[in-house]
Amino acid sequence: MRFGVIGAGKIGQLRARSLKEDANCELVAVLDIDQQLAAKAAAGTVARVCTRDDDFFSVPLDAVIVSSPIQLHEAHCTSAFAAGCHVLVEKPMSNSVESARRIVAAAEQAKRALGVGFNLRYYPSVAFVKDAVMNGSIGQLDHIRVFGGHDGLHNFAADWQYKAPVSGGGAMWDVGIHMSDVARFLMGDITEVYGSLADRVLGVPGSEDIAQAVYRSPSGVSASYEATWTEWKGYQFYVEAYGDKGMARGAYAPMQSLLITQDAPGKPRRRQRNLYPQIMVREKLYTWQSTALLSFKEELADFLKLVGGDNSVRIADGHDGLRSIELADAVRRSTQTREAVHLAPLGRMGRT
Repeated sequence: MRFGVIGAGKIGQLRARSLKEDANCELVAVLDIDQQLAAKAAAGTVARVCTRDDDFFSVPLDAVIVSSPIQLHEAHCTSAFAAGCHVLVEKPMSNSVESARRIVAAAEQAKRALGVGFNLRYYPSVAFVKDAVMNGSIGQLDHIRVFGGHDGLHNFAADWQYKAPVSGGGAMWDVGIHMSDVARFLMGDITEVYGSLADRVLGVPGSEDIAQAVYRSPSGVSASYEATWTEWKGYQFYVEAYGDKGMARGAYAPMQSLLITQDAPGKPRRRQRNLYPQIMVREKLYTWQSTALLSFKEELADFLKLVGGDNSVRIADGHDGLRSIELADAVRRSTQTREAVHLAPLGRMGRT
């Protein structure tokens, strides 16, 4: 499959590398306004190095990975669909609900696959929790907890990454967008939201530095959610799933997971703790990017299956990307009205 990559920044470089190392893919074009970055991403391939959209889309392509700044996602996605390409777009899918809906509509009109880069689904600790839910290890799912945060604006390379309205919003649109997706990944669709957000610490207008919410699924499963830019301990996330026979926990950084099970309430408990020392050592040598790269490779393999019509894969699709943005918008609206916000059910794309 012939791929093009739009955006050759830090993430775009990793995306390009994942393509180079997949025998089922060929990198044939890279687009970035910085020609040196585009050339770096294309190195070792026959890919055309482009600095203009028209030059990029003149190359015969089957699929495009969009890793450009968020304010350009809609234009790049819709151009790719108009060219007959499948699209894998970085999170957040766009910077507004309306824009995200237009991207989904363009994918549906073009009858092309749309994947969204929620690569935490492929982190071993998150996958461990998902497996525990799916295989019945913790019994019937009752509720979950998700948390994601880091320690401030110094983590961003440019102000467009955190300043609304270009960024879409604050903590919920940054690390928090991943946590909203992880919640949906574990509990299924989310149709009720009650939450509160604020920007009292960092004071960036329209960009919350703390967001807390309760999500509910149509079946009544609930999730407590928190996203923050004022986590003094630095970057970290965790997810916990609780059932009637146990609980599973996944966290990063460092990567770790925990499973506690019992046959019935009050019965003896069994513990399984995983510390992933090989990941810790690899990240000491090659940084967090080595873990992200492996997740991108797994996500790419699932994207190829999605293109082939397999909707059972773990990759997030356009509806997952849209719902994560609708959740961020719903918490903002709930903060203003102090009431719960109800969302229409939204399954996977291509399913009724």
